[in-house]
Formats: sequence, structure tokens, C-alpha cells
Amino acid sequence: MSDLIGLIPLAPLLSFLFIGLVNKDLTKGWVSFIACGSVFVSFVLSAVLYFGLLNAAEGQAAFTYTAFEWISAGNFSASIAFLVDPLSVVMMLIITGVGFLIHVYSVGYMHTDDGYHRFFMYLNLFIFFMLLLVMGSNYLLMFVGWEGVGLCSYLLIGFWFKNQDYNDAAKKAFIMNRIGDVGLILGVILIFVHFDSISYAEVFSRAADFPMGSGIITLITILLFIGAIGKSAQIPLYTWLPDAMAGPTPVSALIHAATMVTAGVYMIARNNILYTLSPFTLDVVVVIGLATSLFAATIAVAQNDIKKVLAYSTVSQLGLMFVALGVGAFTTGIFHMATHAFFKALLFLAAGSVIHGMGGQQDVRGMGGLKKYLPVTFATFFIGTLAISGIPPFAGFFSKDEILANAFAHHELVWIIAVLASLLTAFYMFRLFFLTFSGTSRASAEVQHHIHESPKSMTVPLVILAALSVVGGFMGIPEVFGGSHALDNFLAPVFAASQNLAGERGHLSHELELILMGVIIAFTVLMIFLAWNLYVRRRRVPAPEGVSLNPTHRLIYNKYYVDELYDRIIIRPIQFLSKVLDSVVEKLMIDNIVNFSGRIVTWGGKTLRLVQTGNLGFYIFAMVISVIIVLVVKILI
Repeated sequence: MSDLIGLIPLAPLLSFLFIGLVNKDLTKGWVSFIACGSVFVSFVLSAVLYFGLLNAAEGQAAFTYTAFEWISAGNFSASIAFLVDPLSVVMMLIITGVGFLIHVYSVGYMHTDDGYHRFFMYLNLFIFFMLLLVMGSNYLLMFVGWEGVGLCSYLLIGFWFKNQDYNDAAKKAFIMNRIGDVGLILGVILIFVHFDSISYAEVFSRAADFPMGSGIITLITILLFIGAIGKSAQIPLYTWLPDAMAGPTPVSALIHAATMVTAGVYMIARNNILYTLSPFTLDVVVVIGLATSLFAATIAVAQNDIKKVLAYSTVSQLGLMFVALGVGAFTTGIFHMATHAFFKALLFLAAGSVIHGMGGQQDVRGMGGLKKYLPVTFATFFIGTLAISGIPPFAGFFSKDEILANAFAHHELVWIIAVLASLLTAFYMFRLFFLTFSGTSRASAEVQHHIHESPKSMTVPLVILAALSVVGGFMGIPEVFGGSHALDNFLAPVFAASQNLAGERGHLSHELELILMGVIIAFTVLMIFLAWNLYVRRRRVPAPEGVSLNPTHRLIYNKYYVDELYDRIIIRPIQFLSKVLDSVVEKLMIDNIVNFSGRIVTWGGKTLRLVQTGNLGFYIFAMVISVIIVLVVKILI
């Protein structure tokens, strides 16, 4: 079984290399077949490993594979080695399964694009690095994958590089991720210094030697969390994700909804034993998660770009995942990550189908009435909206309810804030749904004439993801409904040490859990009714550009001016400092030193040239004088 492990990341890597080397000789059909086929191969192999773990002998909780020793210097060593345990195999199935569907969707979405070959190259490279990130058995290999997906994100956000705004968005994402990555690499360095290893197995086995609340463990986990904040777009490093919607829609679905942005969630879950040893860091994770979830949800309420709404929704949902991790419910965080991958990928791809049918239109103010034009897109978008809103029995209901139950058991205030974010999710998602598909069309006559349903290469992945959004939650049926929570049982070996260390967490009684569930569902339905009343019954449409808004609406519509604040307190001071350093240090000091050195050499050359007279007698005289001087100096010394 272990022999299959190395083939999983190798397949998309070989596809990337092959398409890159011979792309001029490949038709789009062959590119599609090779790119999609390689990811499908990885998915099949991942499924084989999943069933292998499911049926493994008792006590065998992981498969390992070591390709070769990578670095060995002193007491430092790192291997190209892979770990496939329940946590990594869940991630592998999401990456390759959802990734394959998005690859197939991209065949239809990108079929007229001149960069077709390059697009699939980048997608395959991303899949390779993402698999490296979750399969690596040590921190260095994880970091290589971590940086690799950041690079691919940069390449794909700026895919249409002739548009300077898209280039700026790509640079913004790259730079803000690098800020978080500084924290991550410092945390890894501290791990090596204090554990004498960067291997997961050795670090986690030695973690119990540190006392609960250890200062060094707290520092390590805070630094690692800074990396997660950057990659998973949490406050204060979240502003890159909405701008990343500049990339093609399949990129938004794969990288900025289902996989890369969940890397921070995976990383904390992988280091669960370290975080359990630091209650302070877990509290920080809860606070950041709550703040991000509620803050992003309020912004989404006032956005009019269909992809920007989904982007802020992603930021908000990631915040809820961190809340689950922060209260110690690691399985719950992974559960919501999995269901979110289904319905958020579905929503992004359905949004792409809308944009495709509307000829590039992304503003919901120019949509409406699309139900009759895009029936498959309408039905699948509706299912995704129900799932993300937490309506039973769709996938989001089970995972979100589990987060809220754990939040209530942790602290009532945490529950209240998380519920507010959840209710806002239902409102802004149905606002988006109604403005897009209900009422009469607000598009021009020419656009209406060309509106059409997407091809099957795009709609079939939508239908499959819609089905997963319906049934995906049944992997975690709670006890209150008579379930055994299959996902929790499967992931138990990964989090067993943390649970033993933290002790038994508080659990709600079934009666209280049902009451809270009923209250949340009732308020969720109320929020949906409120959205229907405003945008269907009253046919309210967001004000067009240039129309004055009330102060509160303007504040939210402009995203609380956070980007402008960053521009004033960070970007402009750095630019001013750069200009000062350029004028004073660079031009007055460094340039003058360099120029002075050049002038000295020039002057010396011109002066020495004067002794080159061509007179043989003068040369003999100079040699004799030089010998005499050397002898005198030698005698005197």
C-alpha cells in the first residue's frame, strides 16, 4: 500500500512538466485529457489509501513512504517522506476529488482562452504542491508545499496579466502571504531548536515533555498561527482574498475556497497536540476566528459583485473553522472544512456559470430573472445556498451546528457571536440568490438575447458537487440523531493524544442541543424570509454606482475602509521611507562611495600611465632604485 503514496503527488507534477515541455504540439483536447486524467489518477489512489486505512489492522493508523534523504547537516536532517494518516487522506480526497471536478469544469470555462495550456499547467502544479503540503511527514516538506501553493496562487490570480489591476491583486496576495509565512518559518526554526527534529512523529512524541501553558510552546504555536492567518485570510491579513477574485472563476473555486485557504486549518489540526498544550493560543485562535467571521459576514451583506460576496463568505466560514479549532473541537473544524469544500466550490462554479452565461457580467445589479435561462445553474446554486445557510438536511447544517454546539459548551458569548455570523450568512447568501435568479432581468436586451446555460463539461461538475452538498453532512451525524459520527471515529487516532491531555470537554445534553438547534433553524428561516421580503416581494435592488448611500451602508459597502487604512498607515509610510532611503542613503551615500571609488581608480590609472615612458634606461634606473629600497628596508627591519 505504501508504494502507491509517492505516485499521488507525482501524477500532477508529471502532467505539469509534460504539458509545459510539449505544449505547442498538444491540442486542447490532449491538454484536457492529460491534466484532468492526472488528477483523477491521484484521486483514485487516494481513495485506495482511504479504504486501506479504513480496513487497516488495529493499531495501524498511518502509511508512510520515504523517497530519499533530502538534507543532512550536523544534527539536522530532512527527508522527502510522506505520511498518510486519517487527517491527510481526508485532505487528499478533497484536493484531488474537488480538484478533478474543477479541472473538468475548466475545460468548458476556459475553452476559448489563449492561455489554455498555461492555465492547466498552473492548476496541475498547484495540485502537486497542495498534496506535498498535506502529505509531507515533516515541517520542511510542509513548508515547501506551503510556499508552492502561494506561488501558484500568485500565478493564477494574475493569469490575465495584461490587466494591471489583476497583477496588483496577485502581488497583494503574494506579499500578504509572505508576511504570514515569516511567522511560520520562525515557528519551524523554534521547533527544531527545542525538539532537535522537524519530523512530525518525533516532535509530537516529545511534546508531552513540556508542561501545559509552556512559554516556548505558546510562542511556537502563535508563530505557526501567524502563518495560518496569512494563508487562511484571517484578520488582519484577510484583504488579499477578496482581491484574489481577479483570477478565473475555477481558480477561485479550487484555490480560494476549497483547498489552499484551508491550509491554515489543516496546519493547526496537524499540530493539535502543541495547541492543546497552549490554552492561551487556543483563546487567541477563538478570538481571531470570531472577529473574522462576524466582520467578513457584515461586509458580504453590502457587496454587489457575485464573486466578492462569495469571497467574503469564504473568509467568514474560515473564521468559524478556526473557532472550532480554538475550542478544541479539531474534528469539527475538519468536518466543516470538508462540507465547505463541497458547497463553496459549488457556489463559485455556479457563479462562474452565471458569469459565463452573462458574457462576463459579475454585478448582481445587472442580473435578475436568470432562473428561466440557467435552470441547472439555478438549481445547483439554490442547493449550495441552502447548504451554506445551515438548512437541514444539507451538508452545512451538520457541520455548522456542531461548531455552534461546541461554541456554546465553551462559552455562551462565543456561541452568540458565532450564531450572528451564521445568521448573516443565510441573509447575504439568499440576498445574492434572489438578486441573481428571481424577478425580472435587469440586463440589457443584447445581453438577454445571448444568455445561455453552460455546456455539460461545466454543469455535470455542478450536479456532482450539489449532490455532495446534500449528502456530505451525513459523514458526521450527531448522537442526538442516533448517529455515531463516522468522521469523528475515523479521525480519532490523529487527535487522541490531545483529547487525553485536555481531558473530557464539556458536552451539551441532547435536550439542550435540540433546543439550540431549533432556535438557530428558526432564526435562519427568519433571515431567509427577510431577504425574500426585501429582494423578491419588494423587488429592492442595490443602488447603482454614484448614488449616495446612508453612512452605515457606505461604511459597510466600502469594507470599513480597511484597505484605505492599510494604505495610510503602512503602504504610504513605507513608500515615504523608501524615497528617503533612495535619496539619502542610495544616491548621496552609496552612489557617491561607488563613484568616488571609480574616480580613484581612474585617477590612479592616469597617474601611473605617466611612468610608462618607453625609455629603457629609465626602466633600468627604476629597477635599481627599487632593489636598493627593498634592501634598505630589509636591513633596517
